Amino acid sequence: MVTGKVIRFDEVRGYGFVAPDVGGEDVFIHVNDLTFDKHLVVPGVVVEFDLEDSDRGPKASNVSIVREAPAAPVERGENEPPPGEELFDVLSPKEFHETITEALLTSAPTMTAEQILQVRQKLTQIAVRHGWVDA
Repeated sequence: MVTGKVIRFDEVRGYGFVAPDVGGEDVFIHVNDLTFDKHLVVPGVVVEFDLEDSDRGPKASNVSIVREAPAAPVERGENEPPPGEELFDVLSPKEFHETITEALLTSAPTMTAEQILQVRQKLTQIAVRHGWVDA
């Protein structure tokens, strides 16, 4: 069994992606492979699953919840930067992949998992060259 964190799940379409803790490609997750109610699948939930290879890439089966998603972050207070002085973090490759995957799924929900992986790979190359992502 493999564990990972849900980075995106579309309840209406019944699918999403999990970032495996061991690294590598994000894993496709489908509602038919859940052992629990789909309403519990939200970003941040840690799940355990069997990893399968499919013609479109890695796929999760026999998916169960290990840990629920953390509570929503508290609003920033006194450590917030002054107006006009936004701070920018350099992201880890995993954080960048999660952000890009979410953006692609939100803006182009008809993209296939393979298309998302191809676009994300190219964007990661660009981000590394510009120093937006730790290499």
